[in-house]
Amino acid sequence: MPRCRLPWLFLLTPLMANLLHAEDRLLFNLDIRPILSDKCFFCHGQDANKRQADLRLDLREAALEAGAIVPQDPEASTLVERILSDDPDMMMPPPDSNRQLSPEERGLLVRWIAEGAEYETHWAFVAPRRPAEPQVQNEEWVRNPIDRFVLAKLETESMSPSPEADRATLIKRLYADLVGLPPTPEEVDVFIADTHPQAYERLVDRLLASEHYGERLALPWLDAARYADSNGFQQDGDTWQWMWRDWVVQALNEDLPFDQFTIWQLAGDLLPDATLEQKIASGFNRNHLLNGEGGAIPEEQRFVNLFDRIDTTATNWLGLTMACAQCHDHKYDPITQRDYYSLLDAFNRVPEKGTPQRQSVRIRVAAPFIELPTEENQARIAEFEAQIEQAEADAQQFTEAAFVGWRAGIVADGEATDVEKLPEKLVEILKQPESERDEEETESLEAGLREHFVREVRPELTEHIHVFKRVENLKREFAAYRGDQIPRVMVMSDEKPRQTSILSRGEYLQPTEPVSFNTPAFLPPLPASAQQNRLGFARWLVSPENPLTARVQVNRMWQYFFGNGIVKTSEDLGVQSEYPIHKELLDWLAVDFREGGWSMKRMHRLIVTSATYRQSSRLTEQHRERDLENRLYARASRFRMPAMILRDWALATSGLLDHRIGGAPVYPYQPDNVWEALAITKERDFTYPISSGRDLYRRSLYTFWRRTVQPANIFDASNRQTCRVRLATTSTPLHALTTLNDPTWVEAARKLASRVMYEADSLDGRLTHTCRRVLCRVPSETELEQLRAVYDGQFAIYRADPEAAKALLEVGASSRDESLDVAEHAALAAVCLGILNLDEALTRE
Repeated sequence: MPRCRLPWLFLLTPLMANLLHAEDRLLFNLDIRPILSDKCFFCHGQDANKRQADLRLDLREAALEAGAIVPQDPEASTLVERILSDDPDMMMPPPDSNRQLSPEERGLLVRWIAEGAEYETHWAFVAPRRPAEPQVQNEEWVRNPIDRFVLAKLETESMSPSPEADRATLIKRLYADLVGLPPTPEEVDVFIADTHPQAYERLVDRLLASEHYGERLALPWLDAARYADSNGFQQDGDTWQWMWRDWVVQALNEDLPFDQFTIWQLAGDLLPDATLEQKIASGFNRNHLLNGEGGAIPEEQRFVNLFDRIDTTATNWLGLTMACAQCHDHKYDPITQRDYYSLLDAFNRVPEKGTPQRQSVRIRVAAPFIELPTEENQARIAEFEAQIEQAEADAQQFTEAAFVGWRAGIVADGEATDVEKLPEKLVEILKQPESERDEEETESLEAGLREHFVREVRPELTEHIHVFKRVENLKREFAAYRGDQIPRVMVMSDEKPRQTSILSRGEYLQPTEPVSFNTPAFLPPLPASAQQNRLGFARWLVSPENPLTARVQVNRMWQYFFGNGIVKTSEDLGVQSEYPIHKELLDWLAVDFREGGWSMKRMHRLIVTSATYRQSSRLTEQHRERDLENRLYARASRFRMPAMILRDWALATSGLLDHRIGGAPVYPYQPDNVWEALAITKERDFTYPISSGRDLYRRSLYTFWRRTVQPANIFDASNRQTCRVRLATTSTPLHALTTLNDPTWVEAARKLASRVMYEADSLDGRLTHTCRRVLCRVPSETELEQLRAVYDGQFAIYRADPEAAKALLEVGASSRDESLDVAEHAALAAVCLGILNLDEALTRE
């Protein structure tokens, strides 16, 4: 029976009908794809396992062939019939799908079909081209091309950019973003007084050249690389991957071009005549969890590691959620299981077992690794080897003397004595007088007796004679030292190629069709001349034809400086992502990044020298009503600094911060028994080994990061167990409790107080110095009045309770200047702690 044609126009609401008569033609990527992707592709996309009614709406040809869409004829399109129906058995999406189309969305779909139902390739899957810079009305505001794109959009929306922030705010912003440390009051004064037209640019260049730039910019990359100092799981063995972390800092400081930054990390070990640095860089894909628990199945864990590498690599460079294709074809993006396992083949060649090996009670690393003894290690090794050599010489001398004595005692009164376990052949020779033995018997006797002595007699001597015990003890100590103290950084290798197959439902025990290495079929193909391995893949990622890598990177750079990426879902630029408001700006930046030699410092400089970046972050009523999330960039973004930077900021203002670059992780203050939950067996002592001296005050980048128990005073951070390229900012009392009570902040406050007490004699002078060090500006008279009131209240409390004052001033390991008045020092320390906790102090404005 033929289907009745619906009088569909009469089912439209007035709003939907108005949409049909709108003047501008709809764009599939902007107006339609988000609707289909969110409401339809789950059941009518490329995943055949979940596809309903054998209908695909992600492909135009399939939708037309099924009659779901009839271009320019909505009335004949079953899609329209379904989305307008109120019959539960007919309507789409079904009532039980938890998906529902709004009237506006129905109207857009109907109008799109009426206009011809044209499809477009997803915008992110088309290689970016440099768009022309738009014309703007307010030419004077423009400082570089970024501003043209931003201003053009603002003018379209009848909005204006914000005024430039004052210089005190700008220098604090730049220091927070580029080095993660506060400027000194002197540096602020110099910048404010600098009348040179390039004063701002010169400050930017100086910060980009700072050795602390790499430390600051490394933090988001460590999150993305799931870097940690331990393996995770129950044993949570420590590793030496901090050597890879130090390489990242160095590479960023040297502005290693991002294409090389990519190739070294994904395939540095495969480069011709690979250097030690390039091999260490390949440790990027050895930063994953390692399961050493007793019940862990090595081959299963090896596949877990492989899956992690694919997910991490795809997220970082392609901005795609490829993990979805591990078990089935991706429901939204055109990624098939074949694509997934063909790419996995490049990583399925590492000579690894899947579980870590025990180097010591503390250290668990998995081959392949590079052993890299430090100068201190080499000196200690030489010392051990010399001691062992001398001990062995002493033992050999004693052995020889013992053998001679034992040999002499075998024959007593000219007759051979009974020797237990002595071979009968030797006994027979011994019974013969020496004069009757031929040369062969003499040699056989001596060799046999010496062999018997070493096998049967010497072990008893070893148990009781000190000279032998010393050799064994030294060798045991040396082995323990090598296992526990010699750095072994885990790296990549292709020394064990394997056959890779598609796994049914991602089960490692259910291989199906064999595959060989290839890149995802929906993206530009791998060149015919490319190596069929990780090196070929890495070079493909940074090729001009690749539509994703440059976009993904500049989007994350934008996220770093503005809080959100141009595409908000920086981890996913696939079809489920939003259509970017500033797509032309994103494409311009991507092309400029690639054609500019992939220089990260150059791109960072371009962003921070733009008028867009230099705006005030003050929120106006218009911003609140029109663009609360600041997606149009009519102002600078304002957000709380990361917890690691807040800690560094507090240490730096107090003068406690240790500025050394690189090295092994340190163990600053943590709550008592912070690792106690791991101590479920006696195999290892999980007492927290708190550092001492300068190590207590190193930058947060160098804090030991245990995967199972991350540092308790670092909030809103990645757990470093999986790749994270976008972190959420939360506001809970725990944050304030940390910055008000953690020993780091309390000690920093008392040291800051003692510092400003030497810098100024008056209370106002001390309060001003504190604000200048923490807030990078001079307080207003009103603020000084408020701070004086706080100080007076605290001073009264501590003058009446000297013991409480002393308790406050004893927090932390650093010494206190006993010449300072206890009540004054404690009161000012309390005020300093309050200033460190001001919203302005915690915020990058």
